[in-house]
Amino acid sequence: MATESPATRRVQVAEHPRLLKLKEMFNSKFGSIPKFYVRAPGRVNIIGEHIDYCGYSVLPMAVEQDVLIAVEPVKTYTLQLANTNPLYPDFSTSANNIQIDKTKPLWHNYFLCGVKGIQEHFGLSNLTGMNCLVDGNIPPSSGLSSSSALVCCAGLVTLTALGRNLSKVELAEICAKSERYIGTEGGGMDQSISFLAEEGTAKLIEFSPLRATDVKLPSGAVFVIANSCVEMNKAATSHFNIRVMECRLAAKLLAKYKSLQWDKVLRLEEVQAKLGISLEEMLLVTEDALHPEPYNPEEICRCLGISLEELRTQILSPNTEDVLIFKLYQRAKHVYSEAARVLQFKKICEEAPEDMVQLLGELMNQSHMSCRDMYECSCPELDQLVDICRKFGAQGSRLTGAGWGGCTVSIVPADKLPSFLANVHKAYYQRSDGSLAPEKQSLSATKPGASERYEDNT
Repeated sequence: MATESPATRRVQVAEHPRLLKLKEMFNSKFGSIPKFYVRAPGRVNIIGEHIDYCGYSVLPMAVEQDVLIAVEPVKTYTLQLANTNPLYPDFSTSANNIQIDKTKPLWHNYFLCGVKGIQEHFGLSNLTGMNCLVDGNIPPSSGLSSSSALVCCAGLVTLTALGRNLSKVELAEICAKSERYIGTEGGGMDQSISFLAEEGTAKLIEFSPLRATDVKLPSGAVFVIANSCVEMNKAATSHFNIRVMECRLAAKLLAKYKSLQWDKVLRLEEVQAKLGISLEEMLLVTEDALHPEPYNPEEICRCLGISLEELRTQILSPNTEDVLIFKLYQRAKHVYSEAARVLQFKKICEEAPEDMVQLLGELMNQSHMSCRDMYECSCPELDQLVDICRKFGAQGSRLTGAGWGGCTVSIVPADKLPSFLANVHKAYYQRSDGSLAPEKQSLSATKPGASERYEDNT
């Protein structure tokens, strides 16, 4: 239940090879043994891309790939971080003076986001020191939420070390807010599913207030994740935050057009809620109010009756104030149509018609087309991979996560799975000489997980 705290399980570490290996590495690194372990899963978003930060529901599920951290609270006020992956260097800082550098999305900064979120929630000036060893098997910059899983894991680590308790919903909201310390203006889907996931089901995640509803996926189909192997770190580029700002500006222009108090409006969902009309009607309002040609800052200022200085300082974020072109019509069209697809997807899952897999696949295909053409968050490799997946048996395939690289998710009839995997592997991941391209990884079918804590019962 969402009102409960994340589960704590007592386990025999010796019976869990990954935990045992982490324990041994921790002992080698710090000369002691962990007091507890914390796990947070990655996620795949089945449908509902780039709409959580606009206030709309999304439909993700957790995956078995996760972040796992071994922890030992210490009496010093030093936070020592190490990673099992040698690509990520050790980091040490005072637990009472946490500084997060937005200009450098280094791995330890995501951990610090989670720590700082808990610290600020409880208004603590003194934090206990900790030795932490991080192990993750979510491919980085793949659109499966490796960074948010680390933020969530660090938040739960800090909460546990302090001996405090929070509900899953409270933790999700704190971690969603604290990840913005790194400079990304995300909406909260990733943190929510990391804490609210349950095995065997996807979730409809709704916001304001945050809540999660089970969505039973078709038993005759499998959701397959395929990595395009194009990495995209959304904190290291401006693409993501520009889209957030384009949606914010579109919301303000739509509100102004309908004579609403536009200066208080931040999200496209707020315009719909204030007008009390359907998503389909919002698409018609968008057609009337916005033009397909890009807007420049001067035109936006004229529409809103504000100065360029007010636009830059009061509306735009620091990393978008120099942007010269905003595609407001296209972004709003994507958001309102994608929000409608999420609700249609859930309705089909509930009604379970005979052609359910085909209908869900069509919605996923429409979603990818909108992400590619209206939101412009795809890339040639993702489009190629989507086409390959459809060619070899997927009823639907789409990019998942922020885009501009990362993964696709496909709905595949269960009886076609073996041939689908073999053919996609050959068509996308294998060189013409039969060897695997070194930068291309394999595919995985999804299996939901959930954030939890482990205590060594050995």
